[in-house]
Amino acid sequence: MKIAVLGTGMVGHAIATKLAQLGHEVTMGSREATNPKAVDWAQGEGHRGAATFADAAAGAELVVNATAGTATLEVLASAGADNLDGKVLIDVANPLDFSRGFPPSLAVVNTDSLGEQVQRAFPGARVVKTLNTMNCEVMVDPARVGGGEHDVFVAGDDDVAKAAVKELLASFGWTPEHIYDLCVIAAARGTEMYLPLWLSVMQNLGNGDFNIKIVRD
Repeated sequence: MKIAVLGTGMVGHAIATKLAQLGHEVTMGSREATNPKAVDWAQGEGHRGAATFADAAAGAELVVNATAGTATLEVLASAGADNLDGKVLIDVANPLDFSRGFPPSLAVVNTDSLGEQVQRAFPGARVVKTLNTMNCEVMVDPARVGGGEHDVFVAGDDDVAKAAVKELLASFGWTPEHIYDLCVIAAARGTEMYLPLWLSVMQNLGNGDFNIKIVRD
């Protein structure tokens, strides 16, 4: 599959690398096609490329938004609505606002979410929120924590898009019983608002090697 990963940070790098290892044709998108991080990554093994946000999205069948949450809407506008129309758009970003230092606040909270804002701004895209409740290493290697006996969430309004995302998550190592469908994109409010707690736990543990597990009778 041809996949665009928008963002050159740790999350974008981890997801793009995993996808390339799985045999997908992956293009890392950034503001400039000559972005050093993207160009360096593109020289690794597998079918890899580097391009602008717009060119990466235009040539992709599926798009991953791995940008900073406060820049997401601007980045996706740069990618172009026409280049996103009809495509599954996996949103892993969180609306963390570091303008007042650490710990960050949430730029979107309670009655809205970044996931919903993305879907409203790009109604032709098929937005699925997932993987935003863990660190990037756990995203692509769930066995890293507890042998993979923990959970990942998906939220979106398009069942076909969610099925495609669940298949991709399975290829990362997530088993079906640990993929929780939260149904509508509005459920992204909850997963995004979990981040302040995640950051507090991470600070106390000293690392991000942990995740949520739903325990029930």
